[in-house]
Amino acid sequence: MPRIGRKDGASLRPGADGSTAREPMRRNAVATSLGTGAAQCGHDVWEDPMLSKALLRLGASAARHPWRVIGAWLIAATLAVLAALAFGGRTADSMTAPGLDSQRAAELIERAGTGQEGMTAQVVVTPRDGGATFFDDGSARTALTRVRAEVGRLPHVLGTSDPAGALDAGGDTAVRGGLISADGRIAVVRVQYPDQSQLSGADLDALVGLGDQLRAELPLRVEMGGNLFYAFSEADGGASELIGLLAAATILFLAFGSLVAAVLPIGMAVFGLTIGVATMTVLAGVVDVPAFAPVLGSMVGLGVGIDYALFVLARHREHLARGLAPHEAAGRAVATAGRPVVFAGGVVVVSILGLAVANVPFIAVGGLAVSIVVLIMVVASVTLLPAFLGAAGPRLARTDRTDRVGRAERIGRIGRIGQALRTGIPGRLARRRDTVAGAAPAVGWRRWIGHVGRHPVLYAVGAAGLLLTAALPVLGLRVGLPDDGSMPQSRTERRAYDLVAEGFGPGTNGPLVIAADPAGDPGVLDRLVGAVAADPGIASVAPTRIDRASGIATFVVFPTTSPQDKATADTIARLRTGALPTAIGSGPASAHVGGATASLSDVGQRTSQRLPVLVAVVLAMSFLLLVPVFRSILVPLKAVLLNLLSIGAAYGVMVAVFQWGWGGALIGLESTVPIVSFIPMFLFAILFGLSMDYEVFLLARVREEYLRTGDNGTAIVEGVSRTARIITSAALIMVAVFLSFAVAEDPSTKMFGLGLATAIFIDATVVRMVLVPATMTLLGRANWWLPKWLDRILPRGPVGTNDTDDTNDPDDTDGTDDADDAVAESTGEAARPRLVGG
Repeated sequence: MPRIGRKDGASLRPGADGSTAREPMRRNAVATSLGTGAAQCGHDVWEDPMLSKALLRLGASAARHPWRVIGAWLIAATLAVLAALAFGGRTADSMTAPGLDSQRAAELIERAGTGQEGMTAQVVVTPRDGGATFFDDGSARTALTRVRAEVGRLPHVLGTSDPAGALDAGGDTAVRGGLISADGRIAVVRVQYPDQSQLSGADLDALVGLGDQLRAELPLRVEMGGNLFYAFSEADGGASELIGLLAAATILFLAFGSLVAAVLPIGMAVFGLTIGVATMTVLAGVVDVPAFAPVLGSMVGLGVGIDYALFVLARHREHLARGLAPHEAAGRAVATAGRPVVFAGGVVVVSILGLAVANVPFIAVGGLAVSIVVLIMVVASVTLLPAFLGAAGPRLARTDRTDRVGRAERIGRIGRIGQALRTGIPGRLARRRDTVAGAAPAVGWRRWIGHVGRHPVLYAVGAAGLLLTAALPVLGLRVGLPDDGSMPQSRTERRAYDLVAEGFGPGTNGPLVIAADPAGDPGVLDRLVGAVAADPGIASVAPTRIDRASGIATFVVFPTTSPQDKATADTIARLRTGALPTAIGSGPASAHVGGATASLSDVGQRTSQRLPVLVAVVLAMSFLLLVPVFRSILVPLKAVLLNLLSIGAAYGVMVAVFQWGWGGALIGLESTVPIVSFIPMFLFAILFGLSMDYEVFLLARVREEYLRTGDNGTAIVEGVSRTARIITSAALIMVAVFLSFAVAEDPSTKMFGLGLATAIFIDATVVRMVLVPATMTLLGRANWWLPKWLDRILPRGPVGTNDTDDTNDPDDTDGTDDADDAVAESTGEAARPRLVGG
């Protein structure tokens, strides 16, 4: 629609009957109260002419030549998979970080050359005959001898314990050595491997394969565990990905009422995920990529990929309904919806890369790997998706009213659910009238937001109280790393853990290694052993091993409590602050507590200490990014506080489920576990980026309406209600994808899935549909207050308002500016003429 302007300060707007009527010019008066730049604002808060034109040409070109683009992505996917097969590595968890006491212990152990700095495994066996023991059953003892011999012949095995040999010296000797349980029923073969850098997943495969062979041939029950499994076990996620895809496809079908429209975002996400995971595998061939990274990358990649595709696809269908050609509709969809996609994706990438502040290498590498997947999804959204849209042609266009009503009547309840999802109201009311764009007005959402606006104090206090109550359990947050005892009984690691705990005590599953450098003090080792053994949290101390060349001594101690028990972390702290310093005194000797259990505890403490730093950086970055976008102080501040509240509530739910066991059985959690130390940090970084997506999409529309009408209440009702449909659909997809991972076997995967799903659900419902309209209503015109001096120095353009006139834009085929198009696209109404003052 052409722009209509008058010098007398009024504009001509189309009437209901197609005629034009003079409307007083109010926009400049409104804009003056907001800041000088808003008075000239002819574009929405996203407008950046250079970016818009680039995205328009990119999207239109991809849609005009779809098979070239799809072919290029096929070639890229093939090359990525081939590179992963040729140069890729397996994931490996390296729970170390510079400056930790456990890292200093590992360095001493490495200098001693005892091999204790390497990886370990344990093979736990017990006779199948319930009445037999290793004390008196010759066949069981013979089988035990073979187990030890076969394990010792595996590649890279440096040595093993010999419970059968200890039995030859006497049952008491074997029991005191911790190799045979007191009742003679359980034996442990401890296996020593070199450092993780010299191993690979093939070593784990060899051990597991031997276990399968021995179970079939010997009269023994054979189970295995140890940190070799932790380092090289692949996290489960394949079934979860499939469930997530099916759930997303169902929601998309209900939202769009079209099978083709539902399939295209899924196809784009699968393409992007294939390349992303393959790239992650290549990265694993260069550095240690943690085992959780592929699962988390799949989870976040599917969520944001389908989410971003939904935004672009919704705009594309509206353009088709207006009669645009498919390639032109795709170009315009990418030019408008693609801007927030690029911005939101960039924020997610930057915030995840901010995990480097933890100064924990495996967290930084995991963040980099996940960021790669998100970046690929953003690129796919503005290239591969428009190619799909072009290939689909006019089949994605909305059908007319009669066809929609007939289809809804044919498919019955599913049609009504889909119609309600698309419009916010059920049944016949949703089909009563349509706009020229083919989208029914969100009457149901408008009524709800209006209701909240009439009772803002009640809803603001009630919603805030609800979220604060949900966040209360976070006060009891305890970080750590779940041990093998938290795995399901179907895993051999869990069965081995239970056997060891039954026969030798729970602390045997998490031994500590004390490394000491006597530095010429001959009596320090005896004092160290005595002080450590006297600690109430230590069950036993193994004999000391001394390297003659370096003089460094090491000895293994077994706590009385399990590795994930808080009492074990307290024992480690007491040893470091009490027993070891007391034994060393003021002499030159040094001693450190190491081993896998101590390393995991140290990493947990490091991440807990750095989490406030990350939170502060992320919140500050959020505020600074949103101030120029909305040219306001209170709106960004409110957004930061509400994001913090929703994430806090998600943390509280995680504590209640995983630490307290509330509802844990619903997701297959067999026992309570601490929150994995690095998950709160990852969740905060990821959720910040995802919530920014919804935040900017919603508030940008509210600001547009305020600049247009000058009425805060109307702007809130119109802005929130007209974005509610797309936000609800996008949130449902993300929640479905994330919840599909909450039923995985691994507790870490469960935590990621449940935490992300909970936070997105709260953010898209309680926050966006209750707290945002209630608080904005209470703040009134103060929402958009900005000091004049700040308004003058804030940038305009990529993240601010823009007063560039694109009347002569050769790509603007309908004569309207992009701001008018953006309003029309998101509302389903004809484009409004730009208000031009004299």
